[in-house]
Amino acid sequence: MTTILIVIGVLIAGTLIFLQHPLFGKEPSGERLERIKKSKHYKDGQFHNLSNTPALSEDTNYYSVMKELLFSKIEHTKPTDSIPCVNTNLLEKTIEEDFMVWFGHSSYYMKIDGQSFLIDPVLSKNASPLYGTNTAFAGADLFTCEALPKIDVLVLTHDHYDHLDYSSFKNIKDKVSKIICPLGVGEHLEYWGFPKENITELDWYEDASATDSIKITATPARHFSGRSFKRNTTLWASYVLQTKNLKLYLGGDSGYDTHFKEIGTKYGPFDLAILENGQYDKKWKYIHMMPEEVVQASNDLQAKRFFPVHSSKFKLANHPWKEPLERVSIASTKQTASQLITPKIGEVIYLNQQDQVFEKWWEQVN
Repeated sequence: MTTILIVIGVLIAGTLIFLQHPLFGKEPSGERLERIKKSKHYKDGQFHNLSNTPALSEDTNYYSVMKELLFSKIEHTKPTDSIPCVNTNLLEKTIEEDFMVWFGHSSYYMKIDGQSFLIDPVLSKNASPLYGTNTAFAGADLFTCEALPKIDVLVLTHDHYDHLDYSSFKNIKDKVSKIICPLGVGEHLEYWGFPKENITELDWYEDASATDSIKITATPARHFSGRSFKRNTTLWASYVLQTKNLKLYLGGDSGYDTHFKEIGTKYGPFDLAILENGQYDKKWKYIHMMPEEVVQASNDLQAKRFFPVHSSKFKLANHPWKEPLERVSIASTKQTASQLITPKIGEVIYLNQQDQVFEKWWEQVN
């Protein structure tokens, strides 16, 4: 019994020490917390979604979720082959048109009106606080921090590890001029050494000038936040990015809800909607959309084109790795208001070319 107690004590002490690592970030405090308390979306010490949003569906529990994650019999959750990518050299790229390049999962780079944008960069090959427990698929780890040029504006949707990666942020700190993020997330960034004056935090439906000619508006998403045991002390968001000639919807993690229709009515139509599609499960259907809902959301947003991301790099759910693309592709043929685009990782997407064609590249990958 003494030995067991010693082992338990060592494990607890080790966990407490590990939780002091900077990668876990820091909870909002001081003036930042006082501003958070004034948000109408903040109550009883945490942020809330527009609709009641249980973390898990009513017919499941955390035990069954963990059991399935650890002992699932679902096959092909990771590719056998290497993910095909296009090695676009962003350091030498001199495209005059507005364009976008996807890095896999939810990370992507855009050049609009001559200004560079980086969204939710996770470029360290790991989507977990525990190194090596959730590594990128072979081929999907092509782009690294070293491959990035200077970034005029870095945009964050929320503080989960697969969107806000400590290692990536430490490596790109000197390349970033300005950061736009949801309320509270700036506390992590200041703790990691980013200057306070370079950080703009937004509540839902607040605006910021990304550049002199580009406006960005934080809009609702249906999700949650947190980097340790305490949840929802920082906000999560999607964004509307508007220029004189272009309008984009940058969707963070979200379950399906009425906010897509509201955003489409208020700000649409959009030239392109980037929507999370992957790492879903009926057990957490309120915080991640099913592929068929992604198509519906694109139509609600009145998007001319939509790009499903949040797949093809990390395994965070028990579905076959290519299923998100298969299902969204089938669903898009039945709801044709928005045009589906499916670029490879690294392939250049021309934001003003509505007729650009992409392959169903996953069909040739095992």
